[in-house]
Amino acid sequence: MDKLKMHTPDLAEENYKKLAALFPDAVTETITGYDEKGRAIVERAIDKDVLMQEINAQVVDDGQERYQFTWPDKRKSVVLANAPIAKTLRFEQEKSVGRDGTPGGTDSENIYIEGDNLDALKLLQETYLGKVKMIYIDPPYNTGSDLIYEDDFSVSAGEWPSFSGEYDEKQNRLVQNNDSNGRFHTDWLNMLYPRIKISKDLLSEDGAIFISIGQNELDNILKICDEIFGRLNRAGIVSRQMKTGNNQGKFFTQNIDFIVVYAKNAEVASPFKADMSQELIDKVYNHVQDTGIRKGERYRTMGLFQASLKHGGSSYPIECPDGQQVIPPNDLPWRWNQKTFSEGVKNDDIVFVKSTTTPLLDAKSGKKAHWNIYTKIWLNSRLEAGQLPSDLILKYENRHAAKELNVLKIPFDFPKPVELIKYLMHIINDNSYYVMDFFSGSATTAHALLQQNAEDKGYRKFIMIQMPELTEENTPAHKAGFNTICDIGEERIRRAGKKIKEETGADIDYGFRCFKVDSSNMKDVYYRPADIGQMDLDQFTDNIKEDRTPEDLLIQVMLDLGVLLSSKVEQTEIAGKKVFSVADGYLIACFDNDVTDEVVTAIAKRHPFYAVFRDSSMASDSVAANFEQIFDTYSPQTVRKVL
Repeated sequence: MDKLKMHTPDLAEENYKKLAALFPDAVTETITGYDEKGRAIVERAIDKDVLMQEINAQVVDDGQERYQFTWPDKRKSVVLANAPIAKTLRFEQEKSVGRDGTPGGTDSENIYIEGDNLDALKLLQETYLGKVKMIYIDPPYNTGSDLIYEDDFSVSAGEWPSFSGEYDEKQNRLVQNNDSNGRFHTDWLNMLYPRIKISKDLLSEDGAIFISIGQNELDNILKICDEIFGRLNRAGIVSRQMKTGNNQGKFFTQNIDFIVVYAKNAEVASPFKADMSQELIDKVYNHVQDTGIRKGERYRTMGLFQASLKHGGSSYPIECPDGQQVIPPNDLPWRWNQKTFSEGVKNDDIVFVKSTTTPLLDAKSGKKAHWNIYTKIWLNSRLEAGQLPSDLILKYENRHAAKELNVLKIPFDFPKPVELIKYLMHIINDNSYYVMDFFSGSATTAHALLQQNAEDKGYRKFIMIQMPELTEENTPAHKAGFNTICDIGEERIRRAGKKIKEETGADIDYGFRCFKVDSSNMKDVYYRPADIGQMDLDQFTDNIKEDRTPEDLLIQVMLDLGVLLSSKVEQTEIAGKKVFSVADGYLIACFDNDVTDEVVTAIAKRHPFYAVFRDSSMASDSVAANFEQIFDTYSPQTVRKVL
């Protein structure tokens, strides 16, 4: 049986192994210092000269001029993104809501996570790798009074198992970033960079990230995302009118903010698709078919000849209703070739119009013709195909968001409008995908997703992440009983789901499973057994913390093995032992003590992909000795793991 690692991946280690596998001759060792006894500290290294020879490219040294985007602590920010953590998620059933809205239900596929979003993203990076199609975040705009995460850059990657990650006296890691701070932009960049870097891996190949941002940090967020996603994957910068009637500012009133959009892979992602406004339909599609099978359908016309078309296309004479044959001038082509035109005539897609101003010529005389020819562009076909959305949004102002929360009796400052997030979800040409928001705030994204699913019978699922930031005393939120921002977000989802269900009756998932980021279920001895002395062994007869339940262990195992948190979990009993079956038997786990041959055999006969036990759970040495033989007999393909 293999031992589970029970911590997030060490991405730096994985990258090193990939490089070493590709170029083993570039791997070397170097002295990085000396210990207290004067002994050299030798660490692994990459020989850049050998690497340069292998890849036949110039390797840039420190101090050598080149184009780059950098800031103080950037290197540490990259290390922070790659460094593993020994943490886990713990399920909070009392805060969860079932699919049908039942309090305490556990069957929802939506996920809400309380905790530092950097920790949460790391915990999700294996389970949800490449599974999220849309990420929307509304991070601090860094206006001079925003709260930002204060990440600890003093902890080296090698010290991760012992890092407690404790919060400050308010039980959070948020600090106010005043514009008088000498590290004003640096601290903000250090906060955003590792979070966006990790989130990229969660996006599917056809996925995209939408980032709301103000003027203060627009240029910096573009530089961050250009570096992480690549400039070629920048999908757009959307300007949004966030308010009107404002008269604040020195030179201009600031009435717009921005939504920066990047694709994971622009070559794979589908173009966004927006609806046409009724105003545009009425103005442009101003013809109605009066005969045939398409009678009553609206259409607009477009000239079969367009002067902007270049030479070399299809040019041929077309016979008009009176027998006159016409051609384009100057040997220019028609928009359609002759075969397509013939099909258009059969399908009633062509319109001949008598004209004295036509650019067309009589094919025989070369003089100006008496006809013009148009093709029909049908409204229904155009609606089905959709149109590209504009990068200018003049609706969905912030004032609408306050009204939406007032209806739910939820007090919260500066939320985004539900309709704005719905619009962003709608332009993605799909209605069944994961949506993530790791600056969840009041959970506008979750609210919008429920509403959009109800309207188009979609199957979108959300993953919300929010730090349990304390609400300030004497604020409406605190007085209303909301002690943290998470309390606000979770209650908003409950109330919004109830309201949407009452109004629409739609058969959608109205609930969420609630988790919180916590320290690992495993004691330090699990990660650093070499550091435990002989005199300490009596404390560690069990490598699992005393306050952790089998359910806690199951969640950490699911994260370690990449099993979705939304998977169906069933609990059964075999020979008096509690056994968990996840995703219809894909994973079967038993964490009880005194596990017998009978239990092992029963689990093996179910042929799970994964079977997980505690290392010390076997009832006797005989059971431990028979374990592998039992699985080899009944389910040799099962992957066996222990804690």
